[in-house]
Amino acid sequence: MPRHLKSPVAAAQVTRARADVSDRVAAILDDIRAHGDEAVRRYSEQFDDWSPAEFRLNPDEIRRIVSQVPDTVLDDIRFVQQQVRTFARAQRDALADVEIETLPGVRLGHRHVPVSGAGAYVPGGRYPLTASAHMTVVTAKVAGVPRVAACTPPIRGEIPAATVAAMHMAGADEIYLLGGVQAVAALALGTETINRVPMLAGPGNAYVAEAKRQLFGEVGIDLFAGPTEILVIADDHADPFVVAVDLLSQAEHGPDSPAVLVTTSEELGREVERHIERLLPGMPTRDFAAPAWRDHGEIVVADTLDDAFEIADSYASEHVEVLTEEPRQALEKMRDYGALFLGEGTCVSYGDKVIGTNHVLPTRGAARYTGGLWVGKYLKTVTYQEVTDTASSALLGEVCGRAARVELFEGHARSGDVRAAKYGKGTLPWNEGNVA
Repeated sequence: MPRHLKSPVAAAQVTRARADVSDRVAAILDDIRAHGDEAVRRYSEQFDDWSPAEFRLNPDEIRRIVSQVPDTVLDDIRFVQQQVRTFARAQRDALADVEIETLPGVRLGHRHVPVSGAGAYVPGGRYPLTASAHMTVVTAKVAGVPRVAACTPPIRGEIPAATVAAMHMAGADEIYLLGGVQAVAALALGTETINRVPMLAGPGNAYVAEAKRQLFGEVGIDLFAGPTEILVIADDHADPFVVAVDLLSQAEHGPDSPAVLVTTSEELGREVERHIERLLPGMPTRDFAAPAWRDHGEIVVADTLDDAFEIADSYASEHVEVLTEEPRQALEKMRDYGALFLGEGTCVSYGDKVIGTNHVLPTRGAARYTGGLWVGKYLKTVTYQEVTDTASSALLGEVCGRAARVELFEGHARSGDVRAAKYGKGTLPWNEGNVA
């Protein structure tokens, strides 16, 4: 039986906090529906102290902002975007259009068609998450999305130059200095100055995530998301110091970010906890990482490695780092995760920042039914059908007539009857005396 060396806070506290966020977001969305740009500007002033003449940056402003970014930063952006682009292109190339002939002259097919537009939300707030521009905008452009409108908030009244550079270099068609619920609402609902998009993508804080959840249906979204999560699977071959550092690397995202260790070694689990308690006081981001570990950190001891994989699947964590003697076993043993990070040579931070896979991933158990953001999220797989052989159409018409009448759909049946009669030997008893 698994044993907890460290447990999280009671779930009831989390549930109450989510209810408060939901109510507040609903009120903001209703206000923006009713008042458009005026409400968007009001919330931007309230939450970000930001009210420029135009939220959208014009080309001259973008060039000026990008010119302020150090060359080394621009070079790193180019490098990382090339990693993301390379992997996204490989994913797109794996998606082939299909056309088959199922009966003589009966052709069925599907095509992968990009959505006509996407809103890419790039978080700011305390940290300028430049990498989110790579993940949302580059991927959309590789998928063939013709219009990508990207939003990011100002940071303490300042323009996040590196983030703007990343959005521009990724290929964003429109860049708005606008954040929070007001940004995703403006993109999803449209205002007097911002045209709506059919799809929203990108991570965000609890309010942005809840806004996307409430807007889903009016627009498509990449996935439901919440606080960043990490789960490390470790056996007695793992380095406890590395495990501790990697757990804290994700805890710094926010005070509600779960960090979980599942290990087959109680000794390693206790050593990891000692390292974390020693490292936390010196972390510049301890004001987020410390409460995250205190309230949402867990250490679970499993009897066997197979048990550890099973326990990990029950969490359906966003990021699963496998620090075991044979990490690739997880590819066969596990199914419920956002992304796997195999072996000590990789880490979740690589996925977040540089390696090329997408860091927009499912949280709060959504990994049980969906993967993360990828080119396929920006594509609609649409089908088509064509019948050019009259004998095949007559056959299908006869079967359609019978099948539809079993379901009491007479109108459907008659569509089949017409073709059975016109192309075959069928009759139209329901049309006697009438001429087509």
